[in-house]
Amino acid sequence: MTEQPLRVIEICAGAGGQSLGLEKAGFAHELAIELDQNAVNTLRHNRPSWKVAQGDVADLSTWNPADYAPKEPNQRPIDLLAGGVPCPPFSIAGKQLGADDERDLFAWAVEQVNILKPRAVLLENVRGLSMPRFAGYRQHVLDRLQEFGYSAEWRLLQASKYGVPQLRPRFVLIAMAPDHFAHFHWPEPIGEPPTVGETLLPLISARGWKGAKEWAEKANDIAPTIVGGSKKHGGADLGPTRAKRAWAAMGVDALGIANEEPGPDDEFLVGPKLTCEMVARIQGWDDEEFKWQFTGKKTSNYRQIGNAFPPPVAKALGVAIAAALNKTAERRERDIDVQHDPIYRALRSHGDFLTAAQIARMTKLELEPHELERRISLLSRDFHIEIIDGKSPAAYKIGDFKAFIGQDDHARHDKFEKLRARIS
Repeated sequence: MTEQPLRVIEICAGAGGQSLGLEKAGFAHELAIELDQNAVNTLRHNRPSWKVAQGDVADLSTWNPADYAPKEPNQRPIDLLAGGVPCPPFSIAGKQLGADDERDLFAWAVEQVNILKPRAVLLENVRGLSMPRFAGYRQHVLDRLQEFGYSAEWRLLQASKYGVPQLRPRFVLIAMAPDHFAHFHWPEPIGEPPTVGETLLPLISARGWKGAKEWAEKANDIAPTIVGGSKKHGGADLGPTRAKRAWAAMGVDALGIANEEPGPDDEFLVGPKLTCEMVARIQGWDDEEFKWQFTGKKTSNYRQIGNAFPPPVAKALGVAIAAALNKTAERRERDIDVQHDPIYRALRSHGDFLTAAQIARMTKLELEPHELERRISLLSRDFHIEIIDGKSPAAYKIGDFKAFIGQDDHARHDKFEKLRARIS
């Protein structure tokens, strides 16, 4: 019997970094959804046979997850729901508004799992989501997936561990039914990545720049995280001040993107600027396995490249997910009830007001009053918290999640429409 190909639906697909990596891992795209028209054009240019939907992924007129859900008991579901939902709600460089940010789609994406019933889930975001600020948010996600019948795990992955010449930490969530999740192994690092100089020498010397070899020897480190930025800000450059200093130390002018490679006799005060093609090379695209073309103008190209998930990392994760779904990987035992925030768990499971002493007994945590208040304050940014604070000991009760999960009356709708042209 011929093995059926693995099918993926990808939300917030961007310009195709995750798409290409998953394709190389053996996944066939049933559907890709993306808001930005420039990124959609790039997807369609590279894979004209794919079904690509352009629009707000949370709008049922763009796509309806129920249309792709199994209709009969024996019908095989979609194998993988994947996506890189918007990063700004969790970015360390931003305000970390989380559930209160109109761009936050992580909680919404998790709710779609219960509708779509995929065999596996892959959602990735920035390192900020791994911070203590979002412990309650992460616990909510894990608990919801468990309610839906999935085992799940988060892990912070460094792109540089998978051949990408760039720091680029990404926080990844994987979920599957327990019998398949037992066969899931996080991909093993493949060794040291090439340096910026080694990676870019063929491109930087393409027009005969005489300083290319000397420059490549100086650029003997991996790159800072490429930052694509958003439409809320100006043109393309290579990141904030600290990143620019790191680039300058390698002989790269990070104050903008070049239109072409250096000419034979060009001289620079700091070093050459990079072209979009060079930035794409640092992001993991190449002229062989991960070949891709970006459509549109320079600034749009740079944003598409900089906001992408590196294809080699996506491929490594895709291979690991496929091995688990096909049960070709070794089975292993693991703790599937990881606690990111026991205080959230205690408040949620009790359902009523709890004093500090009661929380301490339920969680077995010894917290000073100020530390408990700090943890409650963090939770209150993503969940409604009621506090009774009078003559008796203070008591706390957790209420609804503030995040958008599909509610018709959520503030996200008005904010999204108002800011739609600036969301990327």
